[in-house]
Amino acid sequence: MANLTIQRVQTGVRMEKRILKVLKAFAELKDMTLGDLLEGIVLHAFDGTAPFSETSLRSIREFKKIYSLDLDSSASHQLKEAKSAPPKAAPPRGRK
Repeated sequence: MANLTIQRVQTGVRMEKRILKVLKAFAELKDMTLGDLLEGIVLHAFDGTAPFSETSLRSIREFKKIYSLDLDSSASHQLKEAKSAPPKAAPPRGRK
């Protein structure tokens, strides 16, 4: 692994709102970008290893409480997106 030069691409991934809030908070705590955090998590997963220490897991549990994230791995592949409400029409402008 002498050459670790990579090419990054922009992506438009959609994610459950509270999960994203916890990830962003944890990335901020570790002074890293969200992209760097996600890359690390995925690389650990690809190796079959845990990405977080016990200390990190404690921080994540606290962020989950703060952001009311009650999901765990048992919810994986079962999440269904709520239908979005149609945008509200602007109230008609009255004449003066």
